[in-house]
Amino acid sequence: QVQLVESGGGLVQPGGSLRLSCAGSGFTFSRYVMSWYRQAPGKERELVANIGGAGTSTNYLDSVKGRFTISRDNAKNMMYLQMNSLKPEDTAVYSCRAYLFPMEYWGQGTQVTVSS
Repeated sequence: QVQLVESGGGLVQPGGSLRLSCAGSGFTFSRYVMSWYRQAPGKERELVANIGGAGTSTNYLDSVKGRFTISRDNAKNMMYLQMNSLKPEDTAVYSCRAYLFPMEYWGQGTQVTVSS
């Protein structure tokens, strides 16, 4: 069965850092575009970052550029999101997504809370 499992979320103070992880199984991980999305209470889900199958092509939401870094390790079927200089507006449930037309898989999400 296909699985995507996020981990690494938690409570952090403004200016702090977290690293999120997404573990994939049950599919050919290296062929899929991987993404991090987030959804805050009362708001629509938004794309945070994308990374291509080989890990050489990335793009970011403007508000996280220079603070967040997406990466992947295909040998371990893992994707990561390093989040630095966190702000209260980064508070959301963060979910990973795997995409290769016509397949699309989603994880359950992990909570990130940035607060004093």
